[in-house]
Amino acid sequence: MTHALGESDWGDWLPRAIENADPETVALWYLGCNGFAIKGSAGTVLWIDPYLGIGDPPRTTRMIPVPFDPTDVTVGDALFITHEHSDHAHGPSQAPILANTDAELIAPDDSVAVAEEEAWADDWDVSTDQFTAITEGDTLRVGEFAVDVVPVNDPDATHPVGYVIEHDSGTIFHGGDTKPTDSFADIGDAYDIDLGILAFGSAGTIPDKETREPKHTKWYSDETEIVDAASALEIDRLLPTHWDMWKGLTADPTALYPHVRSFDHPRRLEIVEIGDRVDL
Repeated sequence: MTHALGESDWGDWLPRAIENADPETVALWYLGCNGFAIKGSAGTVLWIDPYLGIGDPPRTTRMIPVPFDPTDVTVGDALFITHEHSDHAHGPSQAPILANTDAELIAPDDSVAVAEEEAWADDWDVSTDQFTAITEGDTLRVGEFAVDVVPVNDPDATHPVGYVIEHDSGTIFHGGDTKPTDSFADIGDAYDIDLGILAFGSAGTIPDKETREPKHTKWYSDETEIVDAASALEIDRLLPTHWDMWKGLTADPTALYPHVRSFDHPRRLEIVEIGDRVDL
């Protein structure tokens, strides 16, 4: 089944680690692909793009473990989606989290449309009242976090957005699957971004979605593009994502070290694996 929920052999240790954590500032757990759980010092928990599916083998074949079962998640105040692609807006991964926590689903219109068209409210204990559509320029408050919705550049998506997440302890940027764009210079001037999350990967040849014939594919920023984006955003710590996920499109994030060396930003490369925690 395309993008079916994967079975985890990790047990519930990661959801329990998030639930029991008491960070002094803000803690982030990398969920693989482009997913994160974020918990603030006052206990507010945000989820961004959690994806626990297996992909669409052999076109997209998951290369990393499924870190938990979404029914084991018990804490969450909001679940953010960056765009409508199946590894970002995914009912089997996300609807159980919404059902267990009563978190608000916050997403651009085309991602909310996925939840509505796939009838998340019919298949899980979820209400459409939990769905909030946002767009670039919107500002919202979730507990201790202020979140600004900003424009990004993902030409493969119909309505992608990025999120600037501000906390007393620092500022996080999550760009979804963005590539560089002119708006990043303005975002870099407007915010002091401590930790920037940007997708990184290689080009590869994978089966076409319709014909299944081999097709040259490049979905994520390469070494030059991710550093150009991080430099324009004036990111202090760059955390590359998505490099671990799809067979044929994976990359080595340590290859970024010589690329960032001569730039003022990013000042530090933050390389994490699925399940790792980082703190602001």
